[in-house]
Amino acid sequence: MTAHYQALAETLKKRIEVISDTELRDSNPQQQLRQLQQASESIQAWHSAHRGNIPSQLNHFLQQSSLSKALDYLESEGLI
Repeated sequence: MTAHYQALAETLKKRIEVISDTELRDSNPQQQLRQLQQASESIQAWHSAHRGNIPSQLNHFLQQSSLSKALDYLESEGLI
């Protein structure tokens, strides 16, 4: 399952990076929205596929779209 968690962590990091990219937001907001949508869809797809096999706290963070908390959880629990 660690490889699956690593894939989730990478997608969470990517979405957080895109949100923080003010240069992209200012120069090409449509591209930023596309990247955010793509990352969000990947996170949702991962969550749907693994929902029954993940810790309840991680499930909660993903349901609430608490992406930084989800990433922190993966790191603090040694899952990635």
